[in-house]
Amino acid sequence: MTETRLTRRDGTLLLTVLIGLIGVYSLSRWIDAHPPATNQSVEEEELYLNAATVKSLSLGFNGLVADWYWMRSLQYVGGKIINPPEHVQQDHLGQLNLKLLAPLLDAATTLDPQFMEPYQYAAVLLPEVDVEEAIRIIKKGIAASPSQWRLYHHLGFIYWQQKDFSKAGQAYEQGSKLPGARTWMKAMRARMASDGGSRNTAREVYRQLYEDASDSQLKNMAHKRLLLLDSLDMQDGLRKLMAAYKSKMGRCPGSWREMGILLSASGIQVDPSGAPLDPAGTPYLLVPDKCDVNINERSEVPTNRMLGTL
Repeated sequence: MTETRLTRRDGTLLLTVLIGLIGVYSLSRWIDAHPPATNQSVEEEELYLNAATVKSLSLGFNGLVADWYWMRSLQYVGGKIINPPEHVQQDHLGQLNLKLLAPLLDAATTLDPQFMEPYQYAAVLLPEVDVEEAIRIIKKGIAASPSQWRLYHHLGFIYWQQKDFSKAGQAYEQGSKLPGARTWMKAMRARMASDGGSRNTAREVYRQLYEDASDSQLKNMAHKRLLLLDSLDMQDGLRKLMAAYKSKMGRCPGSWREMGILLSASGIQVDPSGAPLDPAGTPYLLVPDKCDVNINERSEVPTNRMLGTL
């Protein structure tokens, strides 16, 4: 009787393993058969699946399927950035028609709620597409992993982007109390209360994002925001120099060379033509009739619309 019982147990175990192997093989074949689509309309149709439905069909291999959805999220956004529609700036994600980003990230985080990378993607990129979905996904992550302080950082980041500094501060404060939280979480809480809308706060937010990001797209985005903040400070300084020039000469400068002495005295780096260089190394454009300065469209520095009125 004992031998029969052991044989049945072994048979059940063998059957379970066999079903699992068949599931992994079938899933791997399905993943291999669904590479990133080259046709945008086909891609839009193929990718959408309800997160709950996907979980029920994953045969228990939730982590593997979550990884696939995460990779599709990266490929989806990357493809849109590489091939944007005409007259759409790559940094303006809201114009790229990323309507499948929320379902993809929702699927990844539903399949594996402890998978942290998709939450950061949801916090940084999704608000420009659907801020309510971004908040919902992050809160879903907090419910599943309440001890993960980074999720509160992501939530605070979303609220900060929306200029809801009170809720941003609350999120940073909650996260700062969790085990392993970085000391800057508490400092960020104070910043939100005192000067949440300042450039200094924005610089700190994007610096932390840059250091914390594991994905190259997020790092690049944070890097560009930091370039923009430095550029905005430089533009303010150049306008002050032009105002000083106008006060002395009674007119706006007609060229950057006319301001050579002032630029040199201020330690501003210039190109061979005398034009001051932005943080990316591209010459600024002079607007002589308005005593103003503009970012060159060839520059890596994005437009200041990315940071609102900072």
